[in-house]
Amino acid sequence: MSDLLLVRHGATAWSLSGQHTSWTDLPLTDEGRAQAREVAPLLRPEGISTVFVSPMERARQTAELAGLARPPHDVRIDADLSEWDYGAYEGVTTAEIHRTRPDWFLFTDGVAPGPPEHPGESPEEVGARADRVLAKVRAAAADTEDSVALVAHGHFLRVLTARWLGLPPSGGAFFQLGTGTVSRLGTEHGRPVIAAWNVRASS
Repeated sequence: MSDLLLVRHGATAWSLSGQHTSWTDLPLTDEGRAQAREVAPLLRPEGISTVFVSPMERARQTAELAGLARPPHDVRIDADLSEWDYGAYEGVTTAEIHRTRPDWFLFTDGVAPGPPEHPGESPEEVGARADRVLAKVRAAAADTEDSVALVAHGHFLRVLTARWLGLPPSGGAFFQLGTGTVSRLGTEHGRPVIAAWNVRASS
């Protein structure tokens, strides 16, 4: 395996307004579609064999517009790449949460319980999903030197990066990640590293 490429989906109406978005299946905005298309040239030099994509529309649209959702890539839709389940905080901004919980911080406190079908996740539960994804990535890359790409969501990819580095899930707090960006996880002298972070075509 070469490197692990992380693609955060392009902008949606709620990413622009700051509303927490997990299971609400919003499409990309015009800006988000433009961001997704701008990802393509950042990936063209890469030898990518396998692409794992969140099932949410915003991620699938991004993969398509970035040129990742078609041959020669082995494309796998995987629910483990879904965004952090925000429970009762779905559609709510951080500013609104702070009105009643002024010290609340997602990466350490998790979320308030939501409805039965979306009860919310703790940082540890998101970290466990990230570990499952990393195990799948390593299995997919076992017999190739090609890179693997993940097309998913901001908070989930931040937790996954923390787990790649051997940090607890709360370590995802250190890695700001914008919409329509590409990041690269790799190794140096056999140790996990961040090789590039939060890169846009205009960077």
